[in-house]
Amino acid sequence: MLEVLVSGCSGKMGQVVCDLVEKSEFFVLSCGFDGQNNGQFAFPVYSDPSSIAEQPDVIIDFSVPKATLTILPYAVSHHIPIVIATTGFSEQEINLIKQASQTIPIFQSANMSYDINLMKKLVTWLAPYLADTDIEITETHHNRKIDSPSGTANMLAETINHALNDTHFCEYHRHEKREKRNPLEIGMNSIRGGNIVGEHVVQFFGEFETFEIKHTTYSRDVFAEGALKATKFITQQQPGYYTMDDICKLT
Repeated sequence: MLEVLVSGCSGKMGQVVCDLVEKSEFFVLSCGFDGQNNGQFAFPVYSDPSSIAEQPDVIIDFSVPKATLTILPYAVSHHIPIVIATTGFSEQEINLIKQASQTIPIFQSANMSYDINLMKKLVTWLAPYLADTDIEITETHHNRKIDSPSGTANMLAETINHALNDTHFCEYHRHEKREKRNPLEIGMNSIRGGNIVGEHVVQFFGEFETFEIKHTTYSRDVFAEGALKATKFITQQQPGYYTMDDICKLT
């Protein structure tokens, strides 16, 4: 059995991951890492990586970028594979993660849902056929989500742009402009409210018709189960940078 350290264990997703790890026959919940340790945990939780006494085999990170970049040097120095499901990283922070992957196996995905990654494959195939349409991406999440747009929305936009030979750009601030829509923009729209787990819609607006792909998540268990699947995968890999595409190749 693999001993798991959960980074961000006090968050909504961290708690779901901890519950599934404890129920799993493949993993043991070794300890947690979180700045919000108020003593309610039944396992050791640390706010300083240098204080971690356990010897985890793998780290699952559902936190915030600052926490990820705090636990990352610990993972590197102890040669521990890490699954990063945190979103909202800057380009510079992504580069730091990829540099660390030269030393340890790192799995990173903005969305751990297998179906979302099928959606990614679908828009990759569709985009060239609908290159002359107006493309809009709308994502909806609960009112506690910090980053906007979501990492998944950004991933879908990047995927579409690559499929169109990097000819398009993301428009995040249309409300600040007073001009007609640029045909090369990918409109990015965010909605925050209530306790919605997650919804992503990609729309291709033509002159006489609209093609729409929509994915709705009803339970956070989807992301946690995906993270555990990624955990099994990453512990069997050599140092390198891995994504959901690598898992999809095997299924």
